[in-house]
Amino acid sequence: MTTQKQQHSLKTILTFLIPSIIGLLLFMTPISHNDAITIPIAVLSKGVQAYFGDIIPAIATGIVVLMALVTIVVKVSQPKQVTQSHFLNTLLNVSPFWSVVRVFGAIFIVMAQFQIGPEPIISGATGGFVLNDLIPTLFSVFIFAGMLLPLLLNFGLLEFFGTLLTKIMRPVFNLPGRSAVNCMASWLGDGSVGILMTNKQYETNFYTQREAAVIGTSFSAVSITFSLVVISQVKLEHLFVPFYITVCLAGIIAAIIVPKLPPLSWKKDEYIDGSEAKQDSESIPTEHGIFSWGFGLALKRAEKAGGVKQLLSEGSKNAIDMVFGVIPVVMAIGTVALILAEHTPIFTYLGMPFIPLLELLQIPEASAASQTIVVGFADMFIPSILASSIESDLTRFVIAALSVTQLIYMSEVGALLIGSKIPVNFFELFMVFILRTLVTLPVIALMGHLLV
Repeated sequence: MTTQKQQHSLKTILTFLIPSIIGLLLFMTPISHNDAITIPIAVLSKGVQAYFGDIIPAIATGIVVLMALVTIVVKVSQPKQVTQSHFLNTLLNVSPFWSVVRVFGAIFIVMAQFQIGPEPIISGATGGFVLNDLIPTLFSVFIFAGMLLPLLLNFGLLEFFGTLLTKIMRPVFNLPGRSAVNCMASWLGDGSVGILMTNKQYETNFYTQREAAVIGTSFSAVSITFSLVVISQVKLEHLFVPFYITVCLAGIIAAIIVPKLPPLSWKKDEYIDGSEAKQDSESIPTEHGIFSWGFGLALKRAEKAGGVKQLLSEGSKNAIDMVFGVIPVVMAIGTVALILAEHTPIFTYLGMPFIPLLELLQIPEASAASQTIVVGFADMFIPSILASSIESDLTRFVIAALSVTQLIYMSEVGALLIGSKIPVNFFELFMVFILRTLVTLPVIALMGHLLV
């Protein structure tokens, strides 16, 4: 009897350790690739992108058009095969608003793919950019991250690290310890991976509405690699280390302050099924140490993980959900946001109230800098493109760091959040964006004066 228990324990330990270690290696191990720091999952994604190359936009066009047509058919006919399947019903039987978004996504993507229609929609700075630059990256990330995400989520890794990190995450950010894993995956890999993880955890009752909204808007940080691209665009590569230290410091301060303000503070502490959060869910029994309790929770989770078949099934559903459900939203919302940024003065007007603040913070060329501040809501890279013509190193440093710490940009992260189950809407995202700007700008300006 004892031997059987030991064998069972060994099997459970290995079920926890082997997939979790593979997941850690794929999602969180920094490696050097092509003279840049990245993670293996990003290398795999880039490999797929390079291999399929020019046909990904064509595949994406087919997917987005198909989703628009199928959504209309399902909305009209309500077939039992869809309505009786939780997965298909969630994916295909969406609200009228999201049905319209998918239709616009299909119209925009056909126009961009075949270069027909008005230039403001199909140009390389708007719809063409979303189709040819953004979607191929998301497509390959979604496939690999979606398929392999269960390695991080299903075998006890989050339970183990979550217990160890609760002592930091709960007092400082009022979040579960497991959210630290989302943050690490975003920083080292990609913000879209962090949102994918957060959405999955919210759907499976591990995060409350408030926790999912806070994690999605505060911890889906930009990768180290993209940060290097931004600082290179403003010709300050030699300042990358102080730049990234500034980004991390400002990001942590924003993650502490912004969730304590509306709209995030108004979110309910209840799960997706309406049940209330358990106050003692993270408490550690007195007879256990933090390590032994975390290890025990991880093994309990590993026992329920299922086999390879379940892993593949869940991974496939994740990938399909993201590729078929989110890419149409990114195409529609991303294109509209970039059209507003490129072809209307709206972001210039919205930036004007920041001129006095920039002057107070003694940022040179405050008027030119103000035009870049709110445009980051459309796309994170636009501010650094606009800033490249500004003469002051300090101003370019501040704009680059601010564009990274603002975090919410509609061409990717914002569209992903809106397209996910995470309970945030467009107006709330804009409010969070403005609050993050107001909180991080003084921090970045101070660091800029000290370091540049």
